[in-house]
Amino acid sequence: MSDWKLQTPVAFLIFNRPETTERVFAEIARAKPPKFLVVADGPRPDRPEEVEKCGATRAIIERVDWDCEILTNYSDVNLGCKRRISSGLDWVFDTVEEAIILEDDCLPHPTFFRFCAELLEKYRLDHRIMQIAGCNITHSKPASGDSYFFSKYGGIWGWATWKRAWSLYDVGMQTWPLLRDTGLIENMLQKPEQIKYWKTIFQKTYQGEIDTWDFQWILSCWLQSALAIIPSSNLIENIGFGSEATHTTGTGRCEDMTTMAMRFPMVHPTYMFPNYSADLCIGKTYFSYKIISRIKSKIKKMIELKFLKNLLSIIISIIIAPH
Repeated sequence: MSDWKLQTPVAFLIFNRPETTERVFAEIARAKPPKFLVVADGPRPDRPEEVEKCGATRAIIERVDWDCEILTNYSDVNLGCKRRISSGLDWVFDTVEEAIILEDDCLPHPTFFRFCAELLEKYRLDHRIMQIAGCNITHSKPASGDSYFFSKYGGIWGWATWKRAWSLYDVGMQTWPLLRDTGLIENMLQKPEQIKYWKTIFQKTYQGEIDTWDFQWILSCWLQSALAIIPSSNLIENIGFGSEATHTTGTGRCEDMTTMAMRFPMVHPTYMFPNYSADLCIGKTYFSYKIISRIKSKIKKMIELKFLKNLLSIIISIIIAPH
């Protein structure tokens, strides 16, 4: 590990959290990328305290003390998650051919950088692969002892990709209305609870009800029948859970994930098939409308409706009662 040197550009997406940004920046500094691209969103107009927080976060980038080219793409106004990250990554891949990407709450294991760099080189011309993920949210391990496996799900908590893949990204989901009723999602997922989940998510994202960029990325990958690479050892810890987060505002199923070193030289899979059991686990755990949840929701609504009916009856009886 001591003889290896990172040659791959690193893109860092930051906003208003200096505490988590500083921890992730420290790991990037250890890796010493030769080209460092930083994308930052501006403070929200209704939150005056963010002016100081965004300033403090950007000040961390000024601490770069290794020999590298630093490029920044800072917004003076708040663009929001969807527009800032999508436009920021457009800028990144207008600048470089490939990059390792980290957000301000994704703390990488030191071996994450080598893992991404080696696989970016290995699969650079293989259009079957569109993404290298650093996060293994199920802790699934290939029975063969390989260093990684292939999946139709690609995590964005620390990842890497190429300009050739990002060029297929469609933030506006222009093809979704045509795809919605073609059976594409049904054929890919087959499980009714997952089909319902993704069709609902894609529709809400298309309509602008969800301010995000990553569901569009998943759809863009699926439209190419592309695969993601998932490490056998989880290489990313999400340190951003809490009230300051944009999306991970509470506790969840991933906040206690630990990391483990990737061993080198890596053992590469012999065949390029998606890991069906891992995909089934990911889909069932994170991306499905479960029957029990639906039943609980219906019961809750029935109780609430009954309460409202009883309350209405009491109010009516009071109104019409003789005085």
